Amino acid sequence: MQIVLIWKHSLQNIFVNPPPPTSLYLHIPFCKRRCFYCDFAITTGGEKLKQEYVEALCQEITLTVAEIPPVAALQTIFFGGGTPSLLSVSQVAQILETITTYFAIAPYAEISLEANPGTVSLVSLKGYRQLGVNRISLGAQAFQQQLLDLCGRGHSVSEIYEAVDMLKRAGFHNFSLDLISGLPKQTMADWELSLREAIALQPTHLSIYDLTIEEGTAFGKRYQAGDAPLPTDSRTVEMYIYAHNLLAALSYEHYEISNYAKSGYQAKHNLTYWHNQPFYGIGMGATSYLNRQRIDRPQKIRLYLEAIAEWRTEGTGFKSPMISDTEELMDTLMQGLRLAEGVSLTNLRRRYGDELSDRVVNCLEKYVSKGWVKFINSTEDDRVFLTIPDGWLFSNVAIADLYETLS
Repeated sequence: MQIVLIWKHSLQNIFVNPPPPTSLYLHIPFCKRRCFYCDFAITTGGEKLKQEYVEALCQEITLTVAEIPPVAALQTIFFGGGTPSLLSVSQVAQILETITTYFAIAPYAEISLEANPGTVSLVSLKGYRQLGVNRISLGAQAFQQQLLDLCGRGHSVSEIYEAVDMLKRAGFHNFSLDLISGLPKQTMADWELSLREAIALQPTHLSIYDLTIEEGTAFGKRYQAGDAPLPTDSRTVEMYIYAHNLLAALSYEHYEISNYAKSGYQAKHNLTYWHNQPFYGIGMGATSYLNRQRIDRPQKIRLYLEAIAEWRTEGTGFKSPMISDTEELMDTLMQGLRLAEGVSLTNLRRRYGDELSDRVVNCLEKYVSKGWVKFINSTEDDRVFLTIPDGWLFSNVAIADLYETLS
């Protein structure tokens, strides 16, 4: 079944008058251990290093707003990682107090915190809730202990159920579960069970990721993409389609390639990225998108701490060249085509003119006959979509073609 969603909220002025940043990402890099598939910027440092990092994070917030003062209230705040739930309630409070010193926060702002089973308690969750955190993203990943162990996860299946129970008792009705498909030795029966167990916990949101073998990770050293014991490509496609059909039947909107939500529970913070809107990014390994600059922080904690100390003493902040119109257009397409709502061609023409926009249309038109792309024209807004699920399954082909076309 093909699903095409046209969202009610309009983005017609986004390119003519880019909005001020209203989203703030905070990277919390601490983990108990590194999972075997993970290539994120993390560290396994102890309590002393955690507090040193929190102090530096708060200092970066102060330095950032001095350089780029906020002009709009924050609509979303996201504690990502890493495992932010390894921070104490007092450390999260310290960060949020620093934020509220320099930013206005909208009354109904989405404030999310990533957590892993086995790293939360009823006391800590109630504490986060009292601080204003109103959304939790829980990394379940699988409901088979052998798969969790094979991935190097630091929690048990029983701890997934315990964490969700504590979430609900602490007052979190808005929570997301993460699952991974395509794991080594994962069967279709495993995948069906994981999906059904996750659904039974009644999350408002599900993020479902297909395993990517990253160079330099434990999995990257152990496995070759496409080889056993990894599932075949046809099996991972079967897993993707099964998840789509099952969740759609249960009123979960497949609103982004890897994300499903009950009505009204889309991840507002992540929509900032997918709409290619500006945002503040704070912390080790974080990226910000401000004043048409994508600025990366150091991936190693000591380098990050040294950079913040240098900024504080010498006034030298993080810098990056401004991106070009073509780079901005490519970013807009790569992110926007991940969404069920697609990309507004009307907005592209307003922002980039007819020549670049026509190249985009001509590139994508060849995929209409394959059933991967759909155009919708209206008097108000012309849009282009990747179809669901076929277009998303072949999104890498279309995106690579666009990249070559616009290069």
